[in-house]
Amino acid sequence: MGSVRALDVRLFDETVAAIALFAGSEHRLVYQNDACARLLGARPVGLPAREAFPEPDAEEFLTVLDEVVTTGRPRRLPETREPDPGAPEQARYFVYSCTPVTTAEGRGAMVVALDTTAETVALERYEAVVSAVSQMVWVLRADGSAEELVPGWQQLTGSPGHGRVDERWGAYIHPRDRARLRLEWDVALAQELPGVFETTFRVRAADGSYRHVSTRCVPILRNGRADEWIAASDDVEDTWSATLRERLIAQIAQVSGGGLDEAFAAVVKAIVPELADACVIMLLDQEEWPLPEHAPVTARRAASSTRHGLPARPPLRHQTVVISDTVRDMLERQAPCTFHLPVGKGVPPGIVPTVTEHWLMSADATSVTLYPLVAEDIVLGYAVTSANGDAPAPDPADIELLQRIFRFAEPPIRKALDLQQARRTALRLQHAHLTSPPAVPGASLAACYEPASSANEIGGDWYDAVVYADGTLVLDIGDVAGHDLTAATVMGQLRSMLRGLAWNKGPECMPSTVLTMLENAAEGLDTASFTTAIHARLQRHVDGAWHMTWSNAGHPPPLLMPAQAEPYFLTGTDEDPPLCVDPTLPRTSHSHILAPGDTLLLYTDGLIETPAASLGEGQHRLLTAAAHQRGMPLSELLGSLQDNLSDNRDDTALIAFRADPPD
Repeated sequence: MGSVRALDVRLFDETVAAIALFAGSEHRLVYQNDACARLLGARPVGLPAREAFPEPDAEEFLTVLDEVVTTGRPRRLPETREPDPGAPEQARYFVYSCTPVTTAEGRGAMVVALDTTAETVALERYEAVVSAVSQMVWVLRADGSAEELVPGWQQLTGSPGHGRVDERWGAYIHPRDRARLRLEWDVALAQELPGVFETTFRVRAADGSYRHVSTRCVPILRNGRADEWIAASDDVEDTWSATLRERLIAQIAQVSGGGLDEAFAAVVKAIVPELADACVIMLLDQEEWPLPEHAPVTARRAASSTRHGLPARPPLRHQTVVISDTVRDMLERQAPCTFHLPVGKGVPPGIVPTVTEHWLMSADATSVTLYPLVAEDIVLGYAVTSANGDAPAPDPADIELLQRIFRFAEPPIRKALDLQQARRTALRLQHAHLTSPPAVPGASLAACYEPASSANEIGGDWYDAVVYADGTLVLDIGDVAGHDLTAATVMGQLRSMLRGLAWNKGPECMPSTVLTMLENAAEGLDTASFTTAIHARLQRHVDGAWHMTWSNAGHPPPLLMPAQAEPYFLTGTDEDPPLCVDPTLPRTSHSHILAPGDTLLLYTDGLIETPAASLGEGQHRLLTAAAHQRGMPLSELLGSLQDNLSDNRDDTALIAFRADPPD
């Protein structure tokens, strides 16, 4: 064997690392470079290691020298912490390695020392920072393994924080968030140049509730690849709940100008899917409170919403239920209650209509929760929310949050109640004036009034019919501007004045004259309001035909449906303005002959005008419908036109006249 070449110590003179060489049985110090002298202090070369390093804590170092020379295997010494000679109050950190070598003096060992103070302090500061700002800090690897740097998972979930991410987190992530989180993470991993990955999801806490956790992952790039991610996770449940609450409150506060059904429709839309899989609003038909003890109380389904992915919810019409004692008790206590639904078991009876019970079973509802709905001590009804499929039942925090949302919905609900009361008053006023049409010898007469679906879109439309002693028939149709109780009041005044003026002037007074007198009276009595109207006079001839004379004050034109021709509008020769626009302008009367079997229709613009179509388009739709349905009995004709043409955004008045066909 050839001789082993001795180590040339001149190689270490300029190195940054601190290096010392030892040789012989006493481990004499045979070399020390400048970096070592600066780091450990200059030591006399030639002395045994025990004398060169007399410090009390050098004993472990001397033992390692013996082991390395004896075994011929290198060793790394644990990191050490020593005071800084220049600043005793500060600490310095070192890492040592000891390697067997052959020197000019024989077998020995080389000790390399590195000052890691900057790196150690930086790591300590990093750990302190992440501990202060996050509950949990992880190192995530692309293979799915993870390591906690700052623990917190067990404290949050009650489960040890070890193993793979998918195994550790999967069972604790909310079922509604699992697929989304997996997809987002896969997309982040697949990016060629990954960026910061941020997401929020729900984690099941140790007490069984779910809490929102925000996670921010920063990739560690090596050779253009993200082999590891530093992930900081923080429990943000309180912040999330506050933000959601403010957003839902703002959304609900925008509800305006509608009835209770519209207000609650906005409420359920805000709740689903953030706080429930489905929500149904049941309003009591009983207005008394407390509820009568020995009489059944009915509730109707007024609004509902379901999250995407559930079966289509049933229609709202004809959905009522006689409430059970359980619902009564919940309303009297004004405290929510939850029912857990075992597999195959439906909702307890008397909570929701039967069709809704069937829907909940088909949608795999696992629990339902009832909430009382109260506005200024008035119990309006209750809400029913459901958890479906693998979604957990709401925990106490969820229930409290939803209760607060319903409480914050009270102002728009109170407003809707006021509108509903005004609507009822306006309707009573309308129906007090809109009496059944009289019997007309030689003709048929039918009329109807349909209030708007919205609580604040009612009040101004009317019809009227009067038969004089000589058989002359007077027909009126009108529409007062406005959609409130004021419009209903003005409508009643104008209708009454028009009826009185027409009757007083007799059947021979021209319709244009009657409308002029009405306009003057409205101006003089300070009841003037922008109003459209038609006043028509029909007189029967001996041959069964009817002579019609009318005046139109800015109203949609009458529709004539001849017995033997296509329908058309009676537009006259001139267009007069609405009432109370310019009383100085003269008004015009027009004439037309109605043959036996002809049908005349007077209507308000709620029949033909919608936001999605112009007035001309609405009139065209009316002509088309009339052409197909003119043979119907008058009451059926009016119902069909109303159902097929009106969108119920505006109230609608209709009155139809049909000359008797020849025998």
